[in-house]
Amino acid sequence: MAQVPVSGPFRLVYLVFNALFGLLSQARQADCFRGAGRVLEPGGVFVIECFVPDLTRYRRGQRVEAKAVTEDSATIEVSRHDAVLQRLTTQIVTIDAQGTQLRPVALRYSWPGELDLMAGPAGLRLRERYGDWDRRPFDVGSAKHISVYQRD
Repeated sequence: MAQVPVSGPFRLVYLVFNALFGLLSQARQADCFRGAGRVLEPGGVFVIECFVPDLTRYRRGQRVEAKAVTEDSATIEVSRHDAVLQRLTTQIVTIDAQGTQLRPVALRYSWPGELDLMAGPAGLRLRERYGDWDRRPFDVGSAKHISVYQRD
């Protein structure tokens, strides 16, 4: 995803459901922007869907939440937040009669303004930003954003 192993040109490149945050460093995320910019035709757009970090969910850099509890199973989410690296490391743990199942998730979040700064060196500029796919305005209460970057 950071390499964008195609040649283009394309009118649209997109990453949804926080996929960009699967790249675990700012440098790799910036590589992805450069790759998208490289394969877009002039006027083409790079569209991303990302959550807006809610750091109030973490107390002293950690969080535990019961996701599901039944008579014969429990699923909990255990997370650590590293504010310096902007990293979230999570295990979704299910315990049931079959044993314990672990589903790890690692993300490196970026703030919307940080993404805008990554876009510039890639030859992209923010054209639009919405709070959801219905194009509601992006504002302080938005939990996610749909950002549309256009190649100059």
